[in-house]
Amino acid sequence: MGPLVTFLTITYAVTWTFFLAALAFSREMAPSNQALAMVPGLLVFGGTMAPGLVAIAITARIGGTPRITALLDRLFLWRVGARWYLFAIGYMALIKLATALAHRMMTSSWPRLDYQSFATVITAVIVSTPFQAGEELGWRGYALPDLAERIGLARGSVVLGMIWACWHLPLFFLSVPGNSEYGQSFPVWALGVTGLSVAFAWLYAHTGGSLFLTMLMHSVVNNIPHFAFTPAANTRNISSIDDTLLLWLSTLFLWIGAVCLLPGMGRLQLSRALNRVREACANRD
Repeated sequence: MGPLVTFLTITYAVTWTFFLAALAFSREMAPSNQALAMVPGLLVFGGTMAPGLVAIAITARIGGTPRITALLDRLFLWRVGARWYLFAIGYMALIKLATALAHRMMTSSWPRLDYQSFATVITAVIVSTPFQAGEELGWRGYALPDLAERIGLARGSVVLGMIWACWHLPLFFLSVPGNSEYGQSFPVWALGVTGLSVAFAWLYAHTGGSLFLTMLMHSVVNNIPHFAFTPAANTRNISSIDDTLLLWLSTLFLWIGAVCLLPGMGRLQLSRALNRVREACANRD
């Protein structure tokens, strides 16, 4: 079993153990028991850390300290052009703006946003960014370079998007505060996340393998005010593709963005980032 398959198998096993424990705990917990109300959320958080921790463990086993250091160094690769910060911060905002405008044109009404003050959003993005290392070390730091070397960056970003989306599946059954996946249409959501994965890979490749920038983008995606896709979400919607217009429009624009980015995602672009990592490892060996 190759390192990538090992990484995916262990990551899914560990994460889903945490996610399913959170699901079981939330169903057994009495609604009035406030002392235990935070447990499902903590279990979900533990599950989201699994990709990064598994990536570090496998990297240590294969390459030792030099390769771990090279991997972790990319968490602090922040000296990139301002345009990449603009992309990381503005991409999802642009998708949401296009979705809102299309919804307005088609229905004569603006979609309802979950209200959050600007200061709250900025604070949430700043606080949340470091915690995105749990996913980004695994998905972009470990899995994407391996996939890109095997099948190319463009196809690798799409395959990784499908893997990344399916990794979230147990959350669609979990009704806890802050879990926006609950009750959504998983097929439509997964299609949108796969398109989003292309944008993450594009940013990663153009910033020399910066995980700091993908962590920032991940935090923005998670914390930017969301549309209220399904006001009465329930698990009966999960396998359906008959979802709200908003979710379909969001997915459409995510794929319009992906189609625009995919032609420029040649193998050469990511090889520059990979060469930096190899050079860093060689200097430490």
